[in-house]
Amino acid sequence: MTSESDPVVLVLASLAEGPKHGYAITRDIAETVAVTLGPGTLYGVLTRLEGDGLIEALPAEGRRRPYRITAAGQRVLAEQVRQMRRIADLGLRRLGAAGAGA
Repeated sequence: MTSESDPVVLVLASLAEGPKHGYAITRDIAETVAVTLGPGTLYGVLTRLEGDGLIEALPAEGRRRPYRITAAGQRVLAEQVRQMRRIADLGLRRLGAAGAGA
């Protein structure tokens, strides 16, 4: 099951906005969802996503290497978001039902 703090989903969502280097990804995630990814977690996820063909590295800009999401990465992100929405909808319905019976 995917949660809103799943680093893979967070990185893909950040890159869906446009290419970013590692620090920019970390900053974007921290600012938008208040989740801090450590460097080991971030670069482990980037390596895995690149190996899976979900992101690609662009030519380095000095010491920084930007990444961008691929079409396959966009499809995976869209499916993960749909799954998260289904889970959230289920939880909200059940919370509403529990509140109605209280």
